Amino acid sequence: MDKILGRLSQLVAGRRSKWITLAVWILLAGGLSAVWPSVNSMERNNAANLDANQPSVIAEQLAEQEFPSDSGIPALTVWTREGGLTDEDYTRLQELTSYFTANPLEGMELVLPLEQMPLPALKQQASEDGTTWVLPFFFAKGAETDVMKTGMEEIRSQAETIFEKDPFDAKLGDQGLVARVSGPAGISIDAVGLFSSADVSLMIATVLIVLILLLLIYRSPILAIIPLIAVGFAYGVAGPILGKMAEQGWITVDSQAISIMTVLLFGAGTDYCLFLISHFRQLLTEEKEKSKALAAAVKGSSGAIAMSGFTVVIALLVLLLAQYGSVQRFGVPFSLSILIMGIASLTLVPALLAILGRASFFPFIPRTPEMQTERAKRRGKPNRHPKSKASAGWIGRTVTKRPWTIFIVTTLLLGVLASQATRIEYTVDLLSSFPEDTPSREGFAVIADKFTPGELAPVKLMVDTEGKDIDLQGTFSSLPYVSQVSTPADGKTNPDIRAVELQLNVNPYSNEAMKHIPELRQTAESLLADEGIGEPENKVWISGQTATQYDTENTNARDTKVIIPIVIGLIALLLLVYLRSIVAMVYLILTVVLSYFAALGIGWVVLHDLMGNAAIQGLIPLYAFVFLVALGEDYNIFLISSIWKKRKVMPLKDAIREGVNETGNVITSAGLILAGTFAVLATLPIQVLVQFGIIAAVGVLLDTFLVRPFLVPAITMLLGKAAFWPSKEGRLGQKSVEDTAK
Repeated sequence: MDKILGRLSQLVAGRRSKWITLAVWILLAGGLSAVWPSVNSMERNNAANLDANQPSVIAEQLAEQEFPSDSGIPALTVWTREGGLTDEDYTRLQELTSYFTANPLEGMELVLPLEQMPLPALKQQASEDGTTWVLPFFFAKGAETDVMKTGMEEIRSQAETIFEKDPFDAKLGDQGLVARVSGPAGISIDAVGLFSSADVSLMIATVLIVLILLLLIYRSPILAIIPLIAVGFAYGVAGPILGKMAEQGWITVDSQAISIMTVLLFGAGTDYCLFLISHFRQLLTEEKEKSKALAAAVKGSSGAIAMSGFTVVIALLVLLLAQYGSVQRFGVPFSLSILIMGIASLTLVPALLAILGRASFFPFIPRTPEMQTERAKRRGKPNRHPKSKASAGWIGRTVTKRPWTIFIVTTLLLGVLASQATRIEYTVDLLSSFPEDTPSREGFAVIADKFTPGELAPVKLMVDTEGKDIDLQGTFSSLPYVSQVSTPADGKTNPDIRAVELQLNVNPYSNEAMKHIPELRQTAESLLADEGIGEPENKVWISGQTATQYDTENTNARDTKVIIPIVIGLIALLLLVYLRSIVAMVYLILTVVLSYFAALGIGWVVLHDLMGNAAIQGLIPLYAFVFLVALGEDYNIFLISSIWKKRKVMPLKDAIREGVNETGNVITSAGLILAGTFAVLATLPIQVLVQFGIIAAVGVLLDTFLVRPFLVPAITMLLGKAAFWPSKEGRLGQKSVEDTAK
């Protein structure tokens, strides 16, 4: 392996090969972008998240078969006026529906003919206080979000013409007429709009934060640009490949996955670049010839970079085992982008460093002592000796001098922080992740206040009565959490199947509503059993948004139970192969898992106690685990790799001290940049990204400033030679030290 890594720099960063390497990357990025579609153009934001075997999906299919409706996907336009709607308001609403009845929109299935209804009949359907009326527009089932968005924009434009001002632009609480769009169509439009608007701002903010941090840490404008160039090329290659895969139907991509992929590329990609650049800069102070310094830097860091990158790729590929579509769609984009970024770090970055040489670090150019002396003599100035770094090694000295103290303090601190994770409340309510001033969320708030909250998303319950007269309406009307039950309807092809629509008296998107789904099923099954109908558990179907979220919660729980153990097992296996030490593998895994739970605990304190979030999205723990455990092991790998190499030529205590000091600055820099890129997510208007960004940033900072510099080396110090068991290299290393001493 050393020979292979030693030749790598010659292959990609030689006198001529450096230009060839750069040319290959330019041709790859430019050529693929020219012939294959961009990944952004292939996004599908309405892809199903639940598979066909989920109860709510089966129920939805049965509902479409037995109770077909021409209504499609409803966009609920909410019209409200403080003090009550006027006759003129109703007349203009009739004009609005009359216009679209005569001029149907693309993708629109149905418009209620309000113009055919007398004014008194319209008023009867308003809220009890007469201030609010809900007018649905129905889009075709399966309509793309962009089609619905275009349709609603035309409705808004026509409303502005009819009402002589834009009621959708008015603020809630104003004296005039106010309109909002909610319901499934409105929520879908807002979700896609929020993610789409986040893409550009996320990219700009991420580039700026990485650039600023690099400038502050390394004070070199050229050096700050090199990682960004590498990330740009990696994105330029990964994007078309993912776009082509999506075009062929091999994968499905959505805007959420691409947004987080961008952050991951800049954060983790910059880290990989820095591990090589930092090593190169150190060697330039010892070696006059830049080519030899670069070759040694590539040889010394490539193994750790490749191992850490491979660890992240494997961990992210495990997401393909998820049943929930939103999680599964992360697997290929994330793993492929990190794989390409790892290749760029080992090929493109060395080529750029070979081209620029010492100028990469301008104006603080690293030179050997001899070069410094010659330069000072040539300029007629006194030779300045480098500043002493004695104070910089205090962490290494402290860890090796008081390992028990460090171990107890850090473990207790992480344990206390992790205990806060037991307080976390979770939700799968998409609407709650929107900003409070999002139109669909404001519209829902009006409906919940003026009508019944369950009216926004009723529950459809279907049972196979086997021809028996069963009182569905009376039974479910008596339930305390049901506000209204529709008249039972008979199935189109099987009249024995009867259905009712239930309006809950609680938010149909809430955890409270989801808890009622098994209760509704149990009530229906008991009702069938009392009537002597056999196997009632196979003759009850429940569909609707609440049932979908209930299945979503169960699917998330299943994915968490499956994916987390597999990720831990694979990373443990990779560590075992790389380090050949069972003991090291165990404590490296345990420390990162502990910091993960501590990150969840701190995240909950910030999000709940400080920011007022009632719950966090149910997918966050799984997202955070895969990222933090995989990326956290990166830092452990770089630290332990340094210790492992040094212990072959010096006592273990010295190897730990030197390893901590040698990797301290670069890992701290990398951690700050990675945490900064995740923190950018917290600036977006989407709560799920805010929550993920905060927890991921906190976890990276814990790994950077607590686990890597203190806990891991303290454990290694306490274990001594046992840390390498069953590897024989510890004994061989100690023997080589003794032989050298002789």
